[in-house]
Amino acid sequence: MEVIRYSKAFKMQCVREVESGKSCASTVQRKYKIKGTATVMRWVRQFGSGRYGKIIRVEKAHEVNEAGRVRSELRRLKEALADAYMELALERAFLAVACEELDQGLEDFKKKHAGGRPTRRSRPSRS
Repeated sequence: MEVIRYSKAFKMQCVREVESGKSCASTVQRKYKIKGTATVMRWVRQFGSGRYGKIIRVEKAHEVNEAGRVRSELRRLKEALADAYMELALERAFLAVACEELDQGLEDFKKKHAGGRPTRRSRPSRS
């Protein structure tokens, strides 16, 4: 595969043509046989004055705070997950200490109490 490098002067010339309104980016690309379809637009964004090729985001009123709301929900869920991991670690440590106090191995305790008490998930549903 052949890699083509363009000089900064050439890139600036292409950008000037696009920004002056003489040609659009795709026309400049075809005129100079530039292979990448987005290459000229990338140059316009990189080297241009900012008038052409800007990305403008239009939002409705209810969408304005959507990103902030999603970020705060993600933060809340991460904190809840961290709390759950902490509880699990504490329960495992407590179980290890309790087994040590009872002079019973952890694996023996797990085998003896494998059923445990029923949880909501293990109860049959009333349909």
